Amino acid sequence: MFKRKKKEPKIREPRFKAIRDAYSLTKAVKPWIGSVLALIFVVVLAAGIGIGIAVDHPYYVGFITLPLALLASLFIFSRVALNASFASVEGQMGAAASVLMAIRKGWTTTPAVQVNKNQDMVHRSVGRAGIVLTAEGTFATRQLLQSARKDAERFAPGVPIYEIWVGDAEGQVPLRKLQKHVGKFKKTLSAHQMREVRARLKAVGGMSLPMPKGPMPKNVRVPKR
Repeated sequence: MFKRKKKEPKIREPRFKAIRDAYSLTKAVKPWIGSVLALIFVVVLAAGIGIGIAVDHPYYVGFITLPLALLASLFIFSRVALNASFASVEGQMGAAASVLMAIRKGWTTTPAVQVNKNQDMVHRSVGRAGIVLTAEGTFATRQLLQSARKDAERFAPGVPIYEIWVGDAEGQVPLRKLQKHVGKFKKTLSAHQMREVRARLKAVGGMSLPMPKGPMPKNVRVPKR
């Protein structure tokens, strides 16, 4: 009898590499990040040891404070790294698509389904909430939004369509808040309906864009119904 070949275990990328990449990106945007994290760690640990001395248990309290100091540093690092990630891609072509494609699960984004000569563009995302059209560019992008909406309505009639304009002006959504904004849309489609909509919209297609470099934050959890 033939022996079955054992499946080779999948080699996963070490988590520390992702943290290292995030730190490198953050340091390029915020050069002071290393000093601040070290200061936070030392201050929290020193405060814990001081409390330990006051209660006559410096070693015990200091041992408990050690992981708390590490957690405090990691928390601050995560917040700063998140802002640095957005700052590293903001203003680049396809920045909104890069942010949308970094959403953890539940959404599929096709970048640049509509583009003009000025590199204004519209990206299309499909999820349980329906279809989201995200525009980035000048005022002329309004025409691109209308064209993208007509295509979506023709291939997926009856599916909810949302429009987002990325920017810092009134009525626009800042790039750093884009993921959170998309995650707030109410789910109206079943998983089967969502897959069907995705299949239909494949015919519309999109363009291949040079996505901005750097790790993007994947911090969005689509809220439950």
